[in-house]
Amino acid sequence: MDETLQLALPLLQPAQAQKHVTVNEALVRLDGLTHLTLQSVDTSVPPVSGEDGESWGVPLGAVNAWDGHAGEIAIWSNGGWVYVQPQTGWRGWAVDRHAAVLHDGAGWVNGGVAASANRAVSALNVLEFDHVLAAGASSVTAGVIPQYAMVFAVTARVKTAFTGTLSNWDFGVSGASNRYGSGLGLAQGSWVSGITGQPVTYYAATPLELTANGGDFSGGALRVAVHYFTASPPEV
Repeated sequence: MDETLQLALPLLQPAQAQKHVTVNEALVRLDGLTHLTLQSVDTSVPPVSGEDGESWGVPLGAVNAWDGHAGEIAIWSNGGWVYVQPQTGWRGWAVDRHAAVLHDGAGWVNGGVAASANRAVSALNVLEFDHVLAAGASSVTAGVIPQYAMVFAVTARVKTAFTGTLSNWDFGVSGASNRYGSGLGLAQGSWVSGITGQPVTYYAATPLELTANGGDFSGGALRVAVHYFTASPPEV
């Protein structure tokens, strides 16, 4: 056997010369795969260099040094790339997605907590975006709750103090203007913890809505986080 079963660490062979090369490569792979941090799982053009142990998930269509290695983990080691095939159920953190990822046997899935043999996936995710208010009695976000998302909570924090003639504001969606908060503060740093008594499923992409109470908005900015669950069907 030339390498270990799970992490593909190279093994020393009897009477092998330059044993330190094999040992060092094994340590770099171990460092790159343990507490797995993937710089990207979407970048198709490899960087020209990296830090030893820095790992990348190679996507379909990858070119140059990664050509022919789609689906593998590329680890920068001693001036070049070494490759490991991830196993179903491996977990990591995708730096460019700002998300925990699960390998479902074919690719990396954001927020995956469980996957079936045929890639049906249960996933928990957080979508974060900033919203700048325009003048008026209400303000609708450009960022939306994703289609088929089961939302457990919408949280937020005032990034730039709200200005205008209003006394406070409500936070929700069209038809349920205070679902995620009412009588909310205007000052920078004011926060919203919009946890609902029961999860709400949105069957179409849905914007959030801020409603001014006692007057109108004239400016300000809000940082929003949507906490939600999705379920994908199995493949055939």
